[in-house]
Amino acid sequence: MNFQTEQLRTFLAVLEHGTFDSAAGELHVTASAVSQRIKAMEQAAGQVLLQRTAPVRATAAGVVVHKLARQLRQLESDCAAELGLAGARGTAIPMVVNADSLATWFVDALAAVPEDAGLSFEVLREDEQHSAGLLRTGEVMAAVTATPDAVQGCSVAPLGSLRYRAVASAGFMARWFPGGFQAQRFPAAPAVQFDRTDTLQDNFLATVAGVPLSGPQQFIPDTIQFARAVELGLGWGLMPEPHCRAGLRAGTLVELVPGRITRVPLYWQRWKIQSPALDVLTAAVTTTAAAALR
Repeated sequence: MNFQTEQLRTFLAVLEHGTFDSAAGELHVTASAVSQRIKAMEQAAGQVLLQRTAPVRATAAGVVVHKLARQLRQLESDCAAELGLAGARGTAIPMVVNADSLATWFVDALAAVPEDAGLSFEVLREDEQHSAGLLRTGEVMAAVTATPDAVQGCSVAPLGSLRYRAVASAGFMARWFPGGFQAQRFPAAPAVQFDRTDTLQDNFLATVAGVPLSGPQQFIPDTIQFARAVELGLGWGLMPEPHCRAGLRAGTLVELVPGRITRVPLYWQRWKIQSPALDVLTAAVTTTAAAALR
């Protein structure tokens, strides 16, 4: 199997633009030429690589080729930058980050990347328990994840732990726990969840009371508005320490179980390729995380 560079570029264009016609316009070739290149790749691989749907999607085999094509584009971009070629412009580095990291420390890491590195970024948001899946499919080059085991073709480095406290508004506590926190009343109390993949509240309740959530649940898929919902008494929830610290000091927020910390270990996984751009990004992320996380 020997894919040509133009074939891989065509493969990327088809997946990014969704149709053969749109890819042809991007590449300034005919749709027939695009089709011929894809067919040649499928003949070389001995498998169908693209589902001819609307939009076009990669098959399981196509996912592997997609990752190869994106790696090649990044290496070409790094090479052009190192050679100082006129007009060289790298593509945005795609990465996936969990919402709470985005809202607390990760943007500081992007700001720590030297300006003269000339990098740009595309950040996708996904729960830390599921972000590794985007690495496997080749959709992203790097990820903040809760997975300590390296995805195939990636390296992994520990970042530290994001700390959470289970809190509620003072009014909520007076309404649901007038005599102080009671584990038996806990399962029925309304909870705020980020989305349906969020497991923080369920895990905390299982640890403290030994039962699953059974009360009303509010789903608020935004970190800042999640905190606002807890502050307004819509339910209890686990908030990152930076977001609940001021409320706890002021007394507007109350810890359900005082002093109990929930720690979520985070890891940085990136493609294991020799890429100066990824090296610079990784240095900024690990340095910032070392100062922000414990």
